[in-house]
Amino acid sequence: MNAELWKTITVAKQEKHRNLYLNYKNLRKFPHELLKDGGSHHLEHLYMKMNSLTTLPENLGQKLPNLIELYLHSNNIEAIPEAIGTLVKLQTLDLSNNALAILCPEIGQLRSLQHLRLANNRLKFLPSEIGDLRELQTLDVSANCLTVLPEDLHLCFSLQYLSADRNQLKDIPRQLCLLTNLKELSVTSNNLKCLPQDLGRYPELQYVYVDNNIQLCGLPSYLYNKVIGHSGCGFSTQDEDVKLSFSHKQMTIILPDEILGIGTENDPVPTLQEMVMRTIYSVFRISEKGLEILSPISLPRNLYKLLFYPLGHCHHCSKPMFTIVYPKCYPLMETPMAALYNGRTKMSFVAYCCSVKCLQLFDLLR
Repeated sequence: MNAELWKTITVAKQEKHRNLYLNYKNLRKFPHELLKDGGSHHLEHLYMKMNSLTTLPENLGQKLPNLIELYLHSNNIEAIPEAIGTLVKLQTLDLSNNALAILCPEIGQLRSLQHLRLANNRLKFLPSEIGDLRELQTLDVSANCLTVLPEDLHLCFSLQYLSADRNQLKDIPRQLCLLTNLKELSVTSNNLKCLPQDLGRYPELQYVYVDNNIQLCGLPSYLYNKVIGHSGCGFSTQDEDVKLSFSHKQMTIILPDEILGIGTENDPVPTLQEMVMRTIYSVFRISEKGLEILSPISLPRNLYKLLFYPLGHCHHCSKPMFTIVYPKCYPLMETPMAALYNGRTKMSFVAYCCSVKCLQLFDLLR
């Protein structure tokens, strides 16, 4: 450790500084001096951006128990220790621009965490324990190698800003539609084919960015009249794996695999499977304990999960839908962002209703 750095840390410890700036210090190891002699119990904000750190000490939480903010942007950190969970007061953790390949499950023990930034790493998945972060407001996992987002993310009730740009996501878990406080969702430059039907059902979500998802050919109509980024979407694609779609003029709308049927005016009766699902849901929705009576063996696995998280809700009567939809298309030119693209898009809104009667009564402009 050079003399200047040693002096900076020594003075901070002696004078009980709450903030310590160690950015651009060419650090290859975490400063041992900072953890000596009982550590720095007074330290609350630690900045260590733009260094060459590869790891963190196991006793970080023990030596820095009152840490509130930890900034480690732009280092070479490949893994964080399990002991990260002992930083119980931590509210902000910035690990952007590192070499993280795995995020340990102990991250879920940071119950005070409000802002977690993991952009520009090598993460292939996120642990389900991230759903334990009930105070989390900001999550940035852009520019990683994620193919899915954890379903338990919907348990982060306080989440307001979610960014997962430049990954390899094929879909968004429908459970995320339950995030009632979500204000902004950005999933640009992924491999999305469709979006959850209920996305945007809660008024708090006002900004949705899905730019550069070339196979995305439709948007849920709940996003009507919200700020939407959609350039680079809706191009014609050939995909033999697409099992279900319907055509509207020159556009093909791809629907989630869970939807087993599409209702039409000539076939107004829901399938028996759909009617059974709605009946079971209406009987047991009064109490969460009611659903516990059913075992996963009672229904096919995909249908059992739908009882907890319906695929969508009717725009007219708000009844849940499970296996069948009644689609209706609306042009994107009626949205605020459409003027920016001068109509040069094949994107459309798709309205889903639970019956032909609702579809006939439903008016998007009302």
